[in-house]
Amino acid sequence: MKVDILVIAAHPDDAELCCSGTIAKHISLGKSVGMIDLTRGEMGTRGTPEIRIQESEEAARILGLSFRTNMEFKDFFFKNDLPHQQALVEKIRFYQPEIIITNATSDRHPDHGKASELVEKAVFLSGLVKFKTEVNGKQQIAYRPKHVYHFMQNNYIEPDLIVDISDHWDTKINSIKAYTSQFYNPESDEPASFISSKEFLEFIESRAITLGHKIGVKYGEGFTNNKKLGVNNLFDLI
Repeated sequence: MKVDILVIAAHPDDAELCCSGTIAKHISLGKSVGMIDLTRGEMGTRGTPEIRIQESEEAARILGLSFRTNMEFKDFFFKNDLPHQQALVEKIRFYQPEIIITNATSDRHPDHGKASELVEKAVFLSGLVKFKTEVNGKQQIAYRPKHVYHFMQNNYIEPDLIVDISDHWDTKINSIKAYTSQFYNPESDEPASFISSKEFLEFIESRAITLGHKIGVKYGEGFTNNKKLGVNNLFDLI
């Protein structure tokens, strides 16, 4: 099942917070987008892994994803090692995305930077002919996406590019609110967490406004890339 864009994120809700506007925009343009969550977020303060999975499925429906799956790596304890890399290579070769979007290169939560490095290693390995993988008894062919983009998370990192998501802000917010166990809910009796305050959602909006302002639009999402980006036509730029 080939997709145009594959989003790989450490935890359910990482992508919704950081790149769901970009996902919604590209789906509206006719592109196919799938998502892989590396963990079930079982170390999170609020909710349960089972609830998080249900919430992630609802967010996937809101965004219109082609598929969403979970690797069930251990939250906080997964490693950037050969077994984890190989598991991701199998997925990359299976879905053959043109673009991968993944976690920030460094961030407050250790899993974010670790996931970023894991994905970069898996992408490189995926393109090596002599790195063998198979699925359902069939050997996979080597495949490497054209680009890997890293979204921004809690820490500010100067973006290499900004996507205008102004027309898809409501979809982004609705996908975030699908995680009712995680974010602001005055009726919740769960313990407070870093992301559960009303101010945290205001921070998400202010970040999007700041990035949008940089390119002259209402809302934006920023990304970094480990290589220089090229364009075929200067008129394609905002």
